[in-house]
Amino acid sequence: MKLLLAFLMVFVVSSVQAENSGSVQLDTQGLNPVKVTDNIWAIVGPLSNRTPENLGNNATFGVVITSEGLILVDSGGTRKGAEALHAVIKSISDKPIRYVINTGGQDHRWFGNDYFSRQGAKIISSEAAALDHKQRFNDQVLRLTALIGDENFAGTEARYADILFSDSYRLTLGDTTIEIFHKGQAHTPGDSYVWVPDSKVVFSGDIVYVDRMLGIGEQSNSRSWVEVFEAMAMLNPDVVIPGHGVPVPLEKAKKDSYDYLVALRERVADFIDEGGDISEISEIRQDDFAYLENYETLKGRNAQKVYSELEFE
Repeated sequence: MKLLLAFLMVFVVSSVQAENSGSVQLDTQGLNPVKVTDNIWAIVGPLSNRTPENLGNNATFGVVITSEGLILVDSGGTRKGAEALHAVIKSISDKPIRYVINTGGQDHRWFGNDYFSRQGAKIISSEAAALDHKQRFNDQVLRLTALIGDENFAGTEARYADILFSDSYRLTLGDTTIEIFHKGQAHTPGDSYVWVPDSKVVFSGDIVYVDRMLGIGEQSNSRSWVEVFEAMAMLNPDVVIPGHGVPVPLEKAKKDSYDYLVALRERVADFIDEGGDISEISEIRQDDFAYLENYETLKGRNAQKVYSELEFE
């Protein structure tokens, strides 16, 4: 029965996406709106890296429509990216954006804060994410401008959260209540997921990547990432709106993100136990995840990072 429900959910989401592509007809810098429920939308950006064409919006964003306005999940990768994101949102609803939630520390989660703050929105993030924003802002600017160019970055300013929380936050706006949970470090130190209990939909931020290989960077912790996913999965959502990729059932989110993390950690641990050296880490088998975008680019770096983590666990 669970497998059948998962299949049906994939079919429904895919059908909705196809329907929307015909009715909304928007492709603003690669941002495509996908209706998940009557009051929840995903805005799906490209799976590729940050480029001048996508203005740093290579991620999935979200909108919750309430009787008193909109809640935006993540604000885009630049000021111009935020403007493009806002244009898509206006095609969905003419209500004002009342709150913006930053689900993590990567640039596309929060570099649009200043733009939306100037539209009257209040910004919410975990304390850990806000600290990460401040600590990595300059480094992220250097990396981003190298990828998209100074002209496309122009007008982007650091804007930190108005509302901070430690591990959880409940927000009620009009007829809708959502819950935000920070359970620990995942892709970044302050990653959070956003739960809409009435709809059984979760916005995962960068805890989940779909159809794209996740990146385990210096700001990541793979062991904690596994634990954070497990905490999120206990909500038993009907739909996961990932940080990258289209909305999917929990099983697909698990396959593309959690199963990869668990498998990689187990294989690297076995490699270390057998006396393997980090210089030979490319020998680790990962080809069962070769279907994921960016597989060739990220598989070696991910294995190296997990090796370094496991040496000190």
